[in-house]
Amino acid sequence: MRILMVIFFLVLGDLSFAQAKPKWHGDEQAIMGTRIAVQLWMADDKKAEKAIAAVMDEMHRIDQEYSPWIETSQLYKLNQSVATATKEYPVKISEEMSTIIERSFYYSKITDGAFDITFASVARYYDYRAKLKPSDAQREALLPAINYRHIHLDPKTHMVWFDHDKVYIDLGGIAKGYACDSAIRILQKMGITSASVTAGGDTRLLGNKMGKPWIVGIKNPRNEESIAITLPLENTALSTSGDYERYFIDDNGERVHHIINPKTGKSTKGIMSVTILGAEGIDTDALSTSVFILGAEKGLALINKLPGFDAIIITEEGKVLYSQGLMPPES
Repeated sequence: MRILMVIFFLVLGDLSFAQAKPKWHGDEQAIMGTRIAVQLWMADDKKAEKAIAAVMDEMHRIDQEYSPWIETSQLYKLNQSVATATKEYPVKISEEMSTIIERSFYYSKITDGAFDITFASVARYYDYRAKLKPSDAQREALLPAINYRHIHLDPKTHMVWFDHDKVYIDLGGIAKGYACDSAIRILQKMGITSASVTAGGDTRLLGNKMGKPWIVGIKNPRNEESIAITLPLENTALSTSGDYERYFIDDNGERVHHIINPKTGKSTKGIMSVTILGAEGIDTDALSTSVFILGAEKGLALINKLPGFDAIIITEEGKVLYSQGLMPPES
């Protein structure tokens, strides 16, 4: 009987060991006005559920802090203070928000203002669902408010003030990449070594996929059902900006999309899609917007000067352009 009991316990032990083998876990939710997707490799089902919940909680937290539309968000309150926040009476923001804004200033400077979080001073008056855009008079009147130099930040005290009362900030061109970075940091602290976190056009990859690279597809900008390019990647952040994400066709037959040129207050022309590869999403997110606005020639020149980044551009003519790091070696 004792021998049978020992054998029985050994069999149970073998079964529980088999059940503990790692497998893929995932979830998708609508947060930040986009699709948030998480995929991770883990043995413990409960720990995997906890990890996924932690990622989604972080995405909700970032949305609640930096949405320009949620009235309780830190960004909404900052925008409401623009007319009264002066050097004498600055507004206190969080250290995290200070870090994000300071990074946005860096990209504004190196792109000569192509990346500018004050683009929303005009862009807020576009409504892509209702197919509405600001009148020429309204756009011209608000253009002077688009200038990141109107925002003054003390990175030590995290105090902000403004010198134009029509400035409106939107962090949509950098916050989703930051959110992916933050989510990956949470997963790393939980001991996870293989995961993917996506927020709309931004993705952060941790490790590889069962010893092989992750295969990431770049959409065909004019056919959502097809993939234009596939990339084998690991331990990488990538961000794609496209004129197909939020847009409408106006009465003149022109595509009006959400990537607004800060110098004109209008949708940028010449490019359909830009994908940037790099180490962190906060950077690839900002750079994908920057390159889209700069255009193919200036955009590639910028990426080729920045170590650790690569770019894939699909022009309006359907031509695919690569940065130097992705070009095949010369024969």
